[in-house]
Amino acid sequence: MDVNIVMEELEALGKERSKKMYISNGAHEPVFGVATGAMKPIAKKIKKDQALAEELYATGNYDAMYFAGIIADPNAMTEADFDRWMEGAYFYMLSDYVVAVTLSESDIAQDVADKWIESGEELKMSAGWSCYCWLLGNRKDEEFSEPKLKGMLDKVKDTIHDAPERTKSAMNNFVTTVGVSYVPLHEEALQTAKEIGPVEMVREGKKNSVLMAEADIQKQVEKGRIGFKRKYVRC
Repeated sequence: MDVNIVMEELEALGKERSKKMYISNGAHEPVFGVATGAMKPIAKKIKKDQALAEELYATGNYDAMYFAGIIADPNAMTEADFDRWMEGAYFYMLSDYVVAVTLSESDIAQDVADKWIESGEELKMSAGWSCYCWLLGNRKDEEFSEPKLKGMLDKVKDTIHDAPERTKSAMNNFVTTVGVSYVPLHEEALQTAKEIGPVEMVREGKKNSVLMAEADIQKQVEKGRIGFKRKYVRC
């Protein structure tokens, strides 16, 4: 499908209410305001098309960039490709829900995410931690190194309160995801969450959030969802 046709179809699906919500979360023009569920019929027609995904991502239009993540072929992308996409991810809904999600379905996911976590750049770090959340919630426990994940929990414990705001959120989610989806370190993650305690996240123009990994893990314990894995990462 031609990039111009996709852009026309996306524009036709745009809703002012969704557009306002995306902008309030950090998106900027150009943006149509397409609900993610409304993209599924177009995605079904296209399936995977990396060349088209690249064209759409390069438009700088938020909805087109999001849709690019849905139709991308993650294993056709190199580390340089992911780095380039990351450079274009100007706010967390792109870094954590487009780039990190796409990366999580590639064979190089952990290697790239590890580098981003160590980058010192807020959104790269956030995307790296988020990628692990998507990985842990989808892949079998055997695909991960327990000592490595334990070391990552220790890193969160030691640095989360001084981390940039979006990185704080992704690190907190990482602790919760290990506690819920990676059974070998459930108790370790719960203990880490207790030691971290409440994490205050400053949000520009909005009320601050208080993140509570311990409470989030306990809720999933009560629901009997420890060990939960999702079948698909991308919609």
